[in-house]
Amino acid sequence: MKILRDEDLIRGNIPMTKFKIRALSFFELGIQEGDRFLDIGCGTGSISVQAGLFGADVTSIDREREAVSLTRKNAEAQGLKIDVIEGTAHFDLPDKTFNKCFIGGGSKNMEGIFDYLEDHLELGGTLVGNFILVSSLNSFLSCLKERAYEEISASLVQTAGMRESGLFIGDNPIYVVSSRKGGK
Repeated sequence: MKILRDEDLIRGNIPMTKFKIRALSFFELGIQEGDRFLDIGCGTGSISVQAGLFGADVTSIDREREAVSLTRKNAEAQGLKIDVIEGTAHFDLPDKTFNKCFIGGGSKNMEGIFDYLEDHLELGGTLVGNFILVSSLNSFLSCLKERAYEEISASLVQTAGMRESGLFIGDNPIYVVSSRKGGK
């Protein structure tokens, strides 16, 4: 099984979930072969493509045309077929169910996304989100609590990488939140 490093991915002007954050997010997601995985806000496709390499059936969405293009290119470069949608979550998502979901970045429509997940994320399904903005984190946490998600865990992760000069340069701190869909 191949583990993607940042340098394995085609980059553009779209933000990418960095390797260390992907590693933690994937540990929380627990992606396995046969999972039905939804990536909301796919960006460069770093999460989608890695999920595909782990054997998941992947559906990705992003409203940015460049992000959709990069996700497709990165999937193709790894020999994967991923359903990539250019559109806005939740309006343009398919009518199918998932057992794992990742939300990357902020969303002005977190309530709508959770409305969609109400009918399309299985009970007991895993939901993980990564956020830079505190406002996006708070919106996500509010939705999790209002909708009776369980096993909610949140961490603030700060990474720094060493450059050729030996100097460490910090990346943006990222909030990583994981949960399970509860209910009846």
